Amino acid sequence: MFGYSIVQLARRHAGRLDRPLRHALVNMYKPMTRMPCIFHRWAERWLRKWRRLSVLIEVENAEGMEAVAKAERDHFRMTVRHHFRHVPFYSARVTPAALEQLLEHPKVKKVYLNRTIKALLNNAVPSANAKHVTVNGTELSGKGVTIAIVDTGIAPHPDLEGRIVAFVDLVNGRTEPYDDNGHGTHCAGDAAGNGRMSDGLYAGPAYEANVVGVKVLDRSGSGTLETIMRGIEWCIDYNRNNPAKRIQIISLSLGGEPQPFPAENDDPLVQVVERAWENGIVVCAAAGNEGPNYGTIASPGISDRIITVGALDDRDTAATRADDAVAPFSSRGPTEYGVTKPDLVVPGVNIVSLRARRSFLDKMNKQSRIGDYYTAMSGTSMATPICAGIVALMLQAKPTATPDEIKQALKDGADLWKGRDPNVYGAGYVNAKRAVERLRQG
Repeated sequence: MFGYSIVQLARRHAGRLDRPLRHALVNMYKPMTRMPCIFHRWAERWLRKWRRLSVLIEVENAEGMEAVAKAERDHFRMTVRHHFRHVPFYSARVTPAALEQLLEHPKVKKVYLNRTIKALLNNAVPSANAKHVTVNGTELSGKGVTIAIVDTGIAPHPDLEGRIVAFVDLVNGRTEPYDDNGHGTHCAGDAAGNGRMSDGLYAGPAYEANVVGVKVLDRSGSGTLETIMRGIEWCIDYNRNNPAKRIQIISLSLGGEPQPFPAENDDPLVQVVERAWENGIVVCAAAGNEGPNYGTIASPGISDRIITVGALDDRDTAATRADDAVAPFSSRGPTEYGVTKPDLVVPGVNIVSLRARRSFLDKMNKQSRIGDYYTAMSGTSMATPICAGIVALMLQAKPTATPDEIKQALKDGADLWKGRDPNVYGAGYVNAKRAVERLRQG
């Protein structure tokens, strides 16, 4: 088997192919194990020219860009799908023969498999000390702040009426807001639901903030590196086209298994979220739901710059924190690169938020419905938008705050427990009131 040319390709260029792509190349030969040997040479020639893989191609400069264009011209089965404008990547479908030509060019830096990425309120908001946070006698509500929910979409809901200010669908190309999975709608409510249909009971912290729906995950809650990266890039471009109505926060309740790259910034998702951060957007990302094992932080939460959110179980007791503990499922650090994560923990167990009727999760989890308008979910997916909603309060209090200032104030304002592992609890339990105070003092 090691004599086959595609295997040799994977071995020869191992340092410039990520591990999932190397595995995908080798696995191309699996059907040949059930084939007589006399057909192997013919089958391999067919594989090299006809079999296609969905990949991301990282280039170094204009020469690398031309190498991608030339490979597309030379191999009729290769198609470039998208040229990213804010990070040096192309998404494409390539044959092994086209891939080999790309890797022969020194300015093609690395090629990645376009792997799958998946989606990972009653007492939660008061437990986070995010109810009735006031500045100079005015209660903070997130008014004037915009949060992008990069997820499965957002279904129109009475608790969000008039506040879904933009929507883009990078999965099915639809133009009106919808959510065929239900996860994104729940997350939007975690951050910014106003509780209208529950007399204010199930309201998020930023109950007057605007939301933008960026659909990058399909009906089953799955997406790809390409769609997630395109969604974040769309947010950056949206701000350039709408400077008076900027997206200030991106909430990412999704993630993928981190790969053992030589450096953290070799991860394409890390590159694009940090580019958003550099463009002034606060990025909150879920730590993941792979606890209680250590070293399980999901990508892009492994980024040392963005805010990575773990999930706390507040035991449905807002008045006391004595019984609070990190949820067993919440992923733990450190990252593959030795970074302590998560940055802080936020309530994420049995969170009641918006129900997207007739969506995939609504049909699959009927027992979780709370009346006609709400449903309960658990996960770092729920903790993350609650954190994003708290960030909206902070930005309402200090609109000029930078992402780095927001992150530092959140960590400095967290409630600490003595003797707790920072790779489990981060800086501590989020305290919205104190975070606002620290931000205004800074």
